[in-house]
Amino acid sequence: MTDEYLWTELVRLRKARQKMSELFPLTEEIWLDWLKDEIRLTEEESNREKVYELFERAVKDYICPEIWLEYAQYSIGGMGSPGGIDMVRSIFERAVTAVGLHMTKGQTVWEAYREFENAILSTLVAETPKLAEYQSYIDFELKEGDPVRIQMTFERALAENCLVPHMWAKCTTYLDRQLKIKDLVLSTHERAVRNCPWTMGLWKSYLLALERHGADHQIVSDVFEKALNAGFIQATDYVDIWQAYLDYLRRRVDFKSSKELEELRGAFSRSLDYIKQDVEERFGESGDPSCIIMQIWARIEALHCKNMQKARELWDSIMTKGNAKFGNMWLEYYNLERSCGDPAHCRKALHRAVQCTTDYPEHVCEVLCTFERVEGSLEDWDVAVQKTETRLNRINEQRAKVAEKEANMARQEEDRNDQRRKGKSDKKTQKKVQKRTRFGEKRKAEPDDYQDEWNENSGKAWFELTNHMETEAGLFGRNAPPGFKPKKAPQGAAATAPRQNDDKPELRNDKSSVFISNLAYTLEEPEAKLRTLFEPCGPITQVRPVFGNKGSFKGYGYVQFESLVSVAEALKLDRREMEGRPMFVSPCVDKNKNPDFKVFKYNTSIEKHKIFISGLPFSYTKEQLEEMCKSHGTIKEVRLVTYRSGKPKGLAYVEFADESQASQAVLKLDGIEVEGNKVSVAISNPPRRNMMDKPGSSRLMTDMMPRQAFGSRGRGRTQLSLLPRSLHRQSGPASKVENGSAAERAPAAGVNAAAETKPLSNSDFAKMLLNK
Repeated sequence: MTDEYLWTELVRLRKARQKMSELFPLTEEIWLDWLKDEIRLTEEESNREKVYELFERAVKDYICPEIWLEYAQYSIGGMGSPGGIDMVRSIFERAVTAVGLHMTKGQTVWEAYREFENAILSTLVAETPKLAEYQSYIDFELKEGDPVRIQMTFERALAENCLVPHMWAKCTTYLDRQLKIKDLVLSTHERAVRNCPWTMGLWKSYLLALERHGADHQIVSDVFEKALNAGFIQATDYVDIWQAYLDYLRRRVDFKSSKELEELRGAFSRSLDYIKQDVEERFGESGDPSCIIMQIWARIEALHCKNMQKARELWDSIMTKGNAKFGNMWLEYYNLERSCGDPAHCRKALHRAVQCTTDYPEHVCEVLCTFERVEGSLEDWDVAVQKTETRLNRINEQRAKVAEKEANMARQEEDRNDQRRKGKSDKKTQKKVQKRTRFGEKRKAEPDDYQDEWNENSGKAWFELTNHMETEAGLFGRNAPPGFKPKKAPQGAAATAPRQNDDKPELRNDKSSVFISNLAYTLEEPEAKLRTLFEPCGPITQVRPVFGNKGSFKGYGYVQFESLVSVAEALKLDRREMEGRPMFVSPCVDKNKNPDFKVFKYNTSIEKHKIFISGLPFSYTKEQLEEMCKSHGTIKEVRLVTYRSGKPKGLAYVEFADESQASQAVLKLDGIEVEGNKVSVAISNPPRRNMMDKPGSSRLMTDMMPRQAFGSRGRGRTQLSLLPRSLHRQSGPASKVENGSAAERAPAAGVNAAAETKPLSNSDFAKMLLNK
């Protein structure tokens, strides 16, 4: 049977079915056969509407669950068209309304509808760990206020984000303040510190929860000992956990008995030893520069134990640790003496403060005078006034010396800048003089094939030479020399003059422009590419790539915008890769007016929410690095460090949402192997850059020392001179004059005539030119 015969039979069958459906209602089986035949014949999307119309006719004759099921399944095939999902959902809704209660066959329609909705839901579910989605979900449930739902949402979020400290902190805070169920609260705190032991805040909350629910003292002490062995990443964390434990011990003390008090004093003494021996050796710092723990101990001894002698000993130790120069420390000690001590010790403390304070001496002196007005005698007042005046005079003298030193260094820097500018100006003047002198010399005969050497680069130089000679002759009211005829440049010389422009174009407004640099010299059509790249930032007034004398691109240029908002958007494209090199985008600043202007967009101090990774393979990409770090927290930015050529250095910075996530990443990633390389991970803390050429810099005088000049090929391996001594020229200030060597212009009358030779003027050069 041929295809043509089959098609003819199908057409006849379609007409018969059509005629029969017009006369009689058809059964479910007949409609299904007809629909399946039509579906097989429908290949184009435009013919689906005819099948939909046929389904609408079929469901009107009898109750037919199988036809409704086939109708819904067929509509799923058009789900990708505009409005397709809504159409499928509406057909399912009509189907369950019509046959959903069918005892034996209605279940199939419901199952198909559920599977359709599950398929849609799977495309909407976020990927694990879904931290941002859970945070929004938790915020919503907190507003609703149902404790059961809130607890369940927290548990679901923690199951997928068990290494996120702030999620545990948020959960434990809610339980501490709202539910307050002992077993639930303490178990959650215990799980929190087991999952994130490096987070000091979770241990601190755990200690408070144990105290809040009346846990045994031994249990609290055991938890504190575990916290000390948890391995915090900052020295300040150990100081904070010690403060929390000491606060707990202080609240236990009954100052009428001695047992708890001795335990508290022992804990204070142990904390100081621990910080000095363990923390300082591990981190190189105590984490408590202001000696907060010692201040609290001294305050407890003074207020609760009435032991001012011990408090004074503690404050003496505080001052010997480098705090004697701070006025606020002395005033804290003075306030303690004022509350619990006597006027004699108050006066002694203020006198010592006047002698030692360097940050705010005026305020300390004022406090001393105020104290003597209230408590002192006339002799005490006279002594106080004398000491304060002497101290303030000495401070003012020191400040004046420092200001004078800074002014001298700034003046020296200005002199250096003037010398640089003067040196550049002298070089330009010397070049102009040499250029004018060359036009006064006789030209040697050129070879016959000289004209063949004209090329693209010689046309512009020819015009400059001819125009300059014409100008020299006309400056003094004379005609051109006899026989002088300006030659015409070779044809096409002007047309083929090399493309060039100034290094610094005349932009109408520097504030509305950006400077583009570090582009490849081989970049083709830089103007068009720069315009395409920066057009999304805003309307562009001008794009100006800089070319050399030979028409080659110099790797930098300028882009001027119509508004300052566009400039801010353009600066965000800094370090964008262009043809394998990082493109630098910086504000357009006149370096003559701002010679010290520097642009460095990254922080040079410690950033606790950012980690520094070294030892990465050179082939490692930004996407691979982000994939490696994203399991440890929310990543805000990933930056691979490269050379100016775009080649990687094997270094990178990863910025997280908060400090805890960065700390977690350091603990988990430090020392792992990546493609055979062992990487090192630490909190970002770049070393400070040397402040060169700045007033007050220790290397200022180094730059002012004369540097030895070498040739264009650098310093040779040997410094032996191969020129005979008899041919060495005598060097001295008298060997040269302003407009040439003394030997060329000195008359034969005597040696001293060279010093009397007058500089040549423009008229002299014109005479030399006319006498040729």
